[in-house]
Amino acid sequence: MKNPTKVQGIFLLLIALTAIGTSLPAKADYDDAARIVVTGEGRIDIAPDMAVLSLTVTREAQTARAALDANSSAMKEVLAAMTSQGINNSDLQTSGFSIQPKYSYAKPSANGERHPPKIVGYSVRNSLTVRVRDINNAGSILDRSISLGVNESGSISFTNSDSSETIAQARALAVKDAIAKAGTLAEAAGVSTGDILEISEGSGSRHPMPMARSTMMMSQSSDSVPLAGGENTYTVSVNVSFAIEQ
Repeated sequence: MKNPTKVQGIFLLLIALTAIGTSLPAKADYDDAARIVVTGEGRIDIAPDMAVLSLTVTREAQTARAALDANSSAMKEVLAAMTSQGINNSDLQTSGFSIQPKYSYAKPSANGERHPPKIVGYSVRNSLTVRVRDINNAGSILDRSISLGVNESGSISFTNSDSSETIAQARALAVKDAIAKAGTLAEAAGVSTGDILEISEGSGSRHPMPMARSTMMMSQSSDSVPLAGGENTYTVSVNVSFAIEQ
């Protein structure tokens, strides 16, 4: 026969544990709480402080060797010009290189016979990406590179060397926007916002989106390419859930 004292102790322990469990709020009650879910957006516009140039040298010749030699000679002059303009080696990067044959296609003969194409020459392309940290020199550098042999249209973009602080400011504005939106919704519904239940950053763009502003001329020299830097826009969105207080 079991010890009655021991059985009684176990029974009392079970009663105590049951009482504790019923006094705690159920997790489901928290998960199912009425809430307001909003998306806030923060946006910061700032002027760029760096230009990124994409320059391409293309040369053609009857042989691949001759085309490569001509292209290499021109690109060496472009690279030398970049360093003479104060561009660091770390800001120069080859972004593309190709050697392609050029074909001649003969017309079909009178009897309809087709002849295979013949290689009549070669084309060599060498592309260079340049980060210009002194943005006022972007126009003169572009002008100089074209004079030295860049003969294929590239691209230019204006960005910011360090956007972390700007993004942090946009993130703070996004949270304030979410709080304001939730307050407006709660007031219209005749309730109040409670604690923040969940907050997460959305998929807003953190990359600069150029906005043209033609009055900002980056090039100061009269013989350089005129460039308009405009402003960059950084956008961050956040998703926030608020509890509803009746």
